Amino acid sequence: MKHLILILFLAAIGSIVAGYTIESAYSQKLIGFGVMGLFLIVFPLFSYYRWKDKKIQDYMLTKENLDKMRENQHDKKY
Repeated sequence: MKHLILILFLAAIGSIVAGYTIESAYSQKLIGFGVMGLFLIVFPLFSYYRWKDKKIQDYMLTKENLDKMRENQHDKKY
């Protein structure tokens, strides 16, 4: 998965760079496909890859997590 994301990222960036450097009728389409590839394919895949084994509750501000943070702050002050 990691290598697929890297390959797709490089392809999208290559498409954008090629669109800027090549003077032709389809250069704007290359830029557009590169940007669409980044935002519709690469970023969602990257987000899924990074968050797939994480517990969402660890990152939410629940009452238990707020109490833990307060305890940690109290312990650090003294």
